Amino acid sequence: MYLGDVLVTGGAGFVGSHLCEKLLSQTQGRVVSLDNYFTGSKDNHVEGVEYITGDSEKIDSLITFKPSYIFHLGEYSRVEKSFDDLEIVFSSNVIGTLKVFEFAKKTSAKIIYAGSSTKFGDDGDNADASPYAWSKSANTKLIKNMGDWYGVKFAITYFYNVYGPREISDGEYATLIALFERKIQLGEPLTVVFPGTQKRNFTHVDDICAALLLIGLHGEGDNFGIGSDEAFSVLEIAELFGGKIEMLPERRGNRMTADVVSHKTRKLGWSPKRALKDYIASIHDKRGNLK
Repeated sequence: MYLGDVLVTGGAGFVGSHLCEKLLSQTQGRVVSLDNYFTGSKDNHVEGVEYITGDSEKIDSLITFKPSYIFHLGEYSRVEKSFDDLEIVFSSNVIGTLKVFEFAKKTSAKIIYAGSSTKFGDDGDNADASPYAWSKSANTKLIKNMGDWYGVKFAITYFYNVYGPREISDGEYATLIALFERKIQLGEPLTVVFPGTQKRNFTHVDDICAALLLIGLHGEGDNFGIGSDEAFSVLEIAELFGGKIEMLPERRGNRMTADVVSHKTRKLGWSPKRALKDYIASIHDKRGNLK
């Protein structure tokens, strides 16, 4: 059980809100979210969590308590759009993360950093394929080096295509599973970026959060992948949903594969419990009950 206060950057986002929810039952202290609501939403607020609005770059002036743990999820997190949002990527993922680390150093908090599995895409050739991928890969080196240099406790995690309730389902920042669910509900074609054979290891948000809790407690000074071993191509996912498929032009930064590197997380006692096929089946069941 966590014995101190916990700060979650990005706590009003998709993954962050689920993590805050889980943390409430795991700590005797406060659970506080710092979020600028770029992709987060007040609809994701969880009763019992304290919410502070602001950018990670201003963490030192916005957070006035000393957390025992900082789960740093509050970064820009879209691959293709990052080419258009370069300034936001830099301010959030470069300056913001440096400021969060400095705050962890100042308060003697352990920092658990949410890296990205894009680093491992296409046999490691994807780390610099987009502004997003570059920033996330660089930050894993930053966290490790500064942790070693200054004696700050840290753990670096890598998420593999998280899905589940509260995903963004429309607009430019929509994620695949939620987008397909929405299009099926509206009777629209499922849009698949060419070639469609790119594979992803979709991992339920509950499994992600369970791993984060274990890593927060027991993982230190290392890299911890959090991903399902089962991979699906985007076309296979579209076929599981059913309906008409519409192919879109290929996009920059779109990786084809990524190795799941989760053995260190499994050594802590973690394994994924949720299956994507079951989740999609539940979506079909829900639609059937609504008809």
